[in-house]
Amino acid sequence: MKLHTLKPAEGSIKSRKRIGRGQGSGRGGTSTRGHKGAKSRSGYKQKLGFEGGQMPLQRRVPKFGFKNPFRVEYKPINLETLESLATEHKIEEITFETLVSHGLVSKKDLVKVLGRGELTAKINVSAHQFSASAVEAIEKAGGKTNKI
Repeated sequence: MKLHTLKPAEGSIKSRKRIGRGQGSGRGGTSTRGHKGAKSRSGYKQKLGFEGGQMPLQRRVPKFGFKNPFRVEYKPINLETLESLATEHKIEEITFETLVSHGLVSKKDLVKVLGRGELTAKINVSAHQFSASAVEAIEKAGGKTNKI
């Protein structure tokens, strides 16, 4: 076997269809496009998701979800955060301004105090909302809660 005698396997190479080269070629006339209809015309481009006139899938399937435009979102602050703030900076009263000055919330946030963690320091807390467990823990430690 030499390089100049190499040939591809029998039947592996086919000549391409020469479409639209006259009636004698057997592929003239409609040039394998069939008769009439959009697909037979030049410049035809199928629209994305088009299903031949049937209602497309993206319009058949129901849409899910709902975004409430009136939703009020709170920034959560846990008791463990308040505890560390009170012990590190020796603060007895935690207000919204205190939280803003220590970088825990921004001026536009609404604050909700949540009950995760232990609270031993006696502190008075002012916030927009409190969870029931947070109120219980703050009052148990001898502090007071104040809704803004």
